[in-house]
Amino acid sequence: MMQSSVERVRESQTAARIGRRSRSPVFVLGCPRSGTTVLYHMLLSAGGFANYRSESNVFNILVPRFGGMRLESDRKRLMEVWVRSMLFRVSGLDAADITAKVVADCRNGGDFLRIVMQEVARNQGVERWADCTPHHLLSMKEIKRQIPDALFIHIIRDGRDVALSYLRQGWAHPLPWDRGEELGVAGLYWKWIVSKGRESGTELGSDYREVRFEDLVANPQEVLGRLGEFVNHDLDFRRIQQAGIGSVSEPNSSFDIEPDGDFAPVGRWKTKMSAQELADFEALAGDLLEELSYPLGSLGAARSTFRDARLRATYLSLSEIKQWLKARTPLGRLVRLKRIQVEAQSRRSEVSQERGSGSDNGLRDGSSE
Repeated sequence: MMQSSVERVRESQTAARIGRRSRSPVFVLGCPRSGTTVLYHMLLSAGGFANYRSESNVFNILVPRFGGMRLESDRKRLMEVWVRSMLFRVSGLDAADITAKVVADCRNGGDFLRIVMQEVARNQGVERWADCTPHHLLSMKEIKRQIPDALFIHIIRDGRDVALSYLRQGWAHPLPWDRGEELGVAGLYWKWIVSKGRESGTELGSDYREVRFEDLVANPQEVLGRLGEFVNHDLDFRRIQQAGIGSVSEPNSSFDIEPDGDFAPVGRWKTKMSAQELADFEALAGDLLEELSYPLGSLGAARSTFRDARLRATYLSLSEIKQWLKARTPLGRLVRLKRIQVEAQSRRSEVSQERGSGSDNGLRDGSSE
């Protein structure tokens, strides 16, 4: 039977979409310590992606710090800082060339990331790039507006293991009167950022995909096969193992390798949380654990105490307020640059500004397991 003209047009449009998808940038996102790094390194190990071994920190640090990059003066100041940072040092780019391109052609964070990563890809002889900045999970809708062909993979890990990793890294900082609540504070941050990411993901439709860290560890070939179909890229697990870039061959874990030589990142909470710690944690974040089909280990989620209500109200609100102030007000220009490892500054005022920057309202950013 001959195809109608409508069917041929539809097939042509589908093929065009698939072709475009095979060149789309991929964003690997999630709560820090959820496995973003290992999944990103798996993409790099598969080949065909620009090998950029750093978090770009564009939307969570550079955009607020440099006024959204709208003004030429902000872009010039951005590049003065960026070419002295670790982000530039791992790029392999020429400082003068990339500065000229950004100052002339960049108007927002999406432009900046696209210009930089396309140059990195071109220098490496590949057509595609990916980004692994966990906190870009909070900026997915903005990224999608500025980079329309972007694809998003949200990797989710059991919040109990995430919180333990946060404590191991020293990233959970309760308010002074909540000392001893580090696990709960870390769990509430996990609950907040994962929920925010999932909420945004529903608006991204077929360009958003969730994957569980535990599934990736247990069945990497199957999970990578599904993700390969999503991003239209060959993610052959055997080739990934052979290349073994970064944490694919050297796990980026907060915990030491087990005495028997095994790497066991799943379910650590079962042996490293006391019964009371587990009950307290699940009373705060158990509702999201259940929503994500993680079995509870206690009856804590059914408990309702003044402590639980106060901690939820305090730290969920703090996370929301902090993000709003950084993204929507001039206070974003005070965001710290420590994470991008800028070399010694020449201006005394800049050093003073960095030393005078504030705390993170309970939690510090960090790279992920």
